[in-house]
Amino acid sequence: MNQNLFASFNMPVILGIPLITLIILFPTMLIIPSNKLINNRFSSLQQWLIQLTLKQMMMTHSTKGRTWSLMLLALITFIALNNLLGLTPYAFTPTTQLSMNLGMAIPLWLATVLTGLRFKTKMSLAHFLPQGTPIPLIPMLIVIETISLFIQPIALAVRLTANITAGHLLMHLLGDTTLTLMSIYLSSSVITVIIIILLITLELGVALIQAYVFTLLVSLYLHNNS
Repeated sequence: MNQNLFASFNMPVILGIPLITLIILFPTMLIIPSNKLINNRFSSLQQWLIQLTLKQMMMTHSTKGRTWSLMLLALITFIALNNLLGLTPYAFTPTTQLSMNLGMAIPLWLATVLTGLRFKTKMSLAHFLPQGTPIPLIPMLIVIETISLFIQPIALAVRLTANITAGHLLMHLLGDTTLTLMSIYLSSSVITVIIIILLITLELGVALIQAYVFTLLVSLYLHNNS
């Protein structure tokens, strides 16, 4: 039994060399481009999911916003595959690391803000001060809106980290409980096994939903600034 509850979130290292880069690149091998004239079922399903995702995210965007479609598609695919990778046995989940999620959230958020300042300068600055604000409240509202703007990338990263980490911790705790019950009272462990199976099913949905939520929020930030 693993006594350290957070040991599964430690970055794997071999001979002092972090393996995070190889782990991040591994899910990309699961996407196999098809060069055939007639696609197989896997390629057809892949293309259908891509079209459905792009349609949902790009529906309200302007022409400038739709130029980000390839980047947003790569983002949701990358996060979803890394989340699903963490559900395999003896695997490491890169998206449980706050530093990695901040590394994705901050550049994307900054790009959307700079896009708004470049193409919609007046509208972007107008968000800091709603119309009709009383004069005494103007300094306080500007400070509040500025803080809320800078909290956006932190909220993006923390939301993804917390949801993925919570599910993994819960499965870890239930797994240790099941092993303990199997050695004490075998019939009672059947209930925890059923709960773990249901939890794994739930985590599959959470892995995909969190990838979609992260990308959708980036898309909304882009929509407000393009």
